[in-house]
Amino acid sequence: SKVHECPYIKGRECRYEYFFAMGLSGEELNDLLEKGWRKFGVYFFKPNCIDCSQCVPVRVRAFDFMESKNQKKIRKKGRNVRVHFGPLDFRQRIYDIYQDHSRERFGREVDLEEFLSSFYTPSCPSLQSEYYDENDELIAVGFLDHSTHALSSAYFVFDTAYSRLRLGTLSILYEIDYARSLGLDYYYLGYWVKENQSMAYKNRFYPHEQYDWDKKEWIYVEKT
Repeated sequence: SKVHECPYIKGRECRYEYFFAMGLSGEELNDLLEKGWRKFGVYFFKPNCIDCSQCVPVRVRAFDFMESKNQKKIRKKGRNVRVHFGPLDFRQRIYDIYQDHSRERFGREVDLEEFLSSFYTPSCPSLQSEYYDENDELIAVGFLDHSTHALSSAYFVFDTAYSRLRLGTLSILYEIDYARSLGLDYYYLGYWVKENQSMAYKNRFYPHEQYDWDKKEWIYVEKT
């Protein structure tokens, strides 16, 4: 795999192991998630870096999860936000939110073709979560994959004019709720990198499990 500039830790280089796939079943997706793989569209990847294993896959144990005081406050603050789960359904408003989120949060310009290939080219059972304010305005969208035992958050974007609602955390709370309602054991948050402050939120949902790349097993983590 090629060496790239690390997107998570400044000054580091990274490599990915990857493959392309279409039409995976929930069982096949489950097997990949349990081994630390992530995906965008038909692109499946996991880190393959030399002397670094800081990209730690995290999954929340849906039925054991306990909200913290702060998370309860965020849920209360967002009590007027309505969430709808359904099939992938592209609309211009969703792309507008993605553009705004990419520009305001990461200073990155995006294009429609990249967006469609990443989120509307399903390679496995997928769905989206839509978040509406009290005026029925769409303000955020999550892209999720659905395996036999889990929901996996592929990506989440929100209208940055609504940053005060802490929609990133609120969406995780609602999506864990939804995983439970489907009888699923886990909610995958993707990779957590301790040195990257923007990813700190992923380590705030307890209890959860972290994947140990060396031991090839999930380690149970309780709040200390």
